[in-house]
Amino acid sequence: MSINSQSDIAANLQIGPTDRGMVRIYVEGNGIDLPLDFEPDEAIEIAEELMAAAEAARGSAGKPSRKPRR
Repeated sequence: MSINSQSDIAANLQIGPTDRGMVRIYVEGNGIDLPLDFEPDEAIEIAEELMAAAEAARGSAGKPSRKPRR
């Protein structure tokens, strides 16, 4: 499966801090229980990549650009 392959798989996504100073992305679905822990700096890099991908997707879909909320 690639980034452009569609799927009917449904999953829940939770993101939050852990009690050990990490940022956890937790994916849960049918037969999936996947906790992913990141250092805060890594989490910021992931957030920046998500923002860049969202802007690129917005541009490729022909939707008007919107400034992110702060």
